[in-house]
Amino acid sequence: MTLTRLVDQDRAAVMLTVDGMEVAAKSGDTILTAILAAGFGFVRTSEFGDGPRAGFCWMGACQDCWVMVEGAGVRRACTTLVDAGMRVTRR
Repeated sequence: MTLTRLVDQDRAAVMLTVDGMEVAAKSGDTILTAILAAGFGFVRTSEFGDGPRAGFCWMGACQDCWVMVEGAGVRRACTTLVDAGMRVTRR
């Protein structure tokens, strides 16, 4: 799954790193939006063996989009805003 940005094209660019790869996002994007818009296709692989996961609730109520943010620990990708220089590891 790749998201296509339809609006807010003029927001400032923010560069972050996901799994060692530099990713461009927009100011105000969540980590989940940045990951999917960059074409990664999924946030993590389920530990229960049911495959890749791209977020479930998209509102911070489940634990389906946990990622590791360097210096901040485990965070929900769907509710955590990107920050310039952020280093994210998908789990």
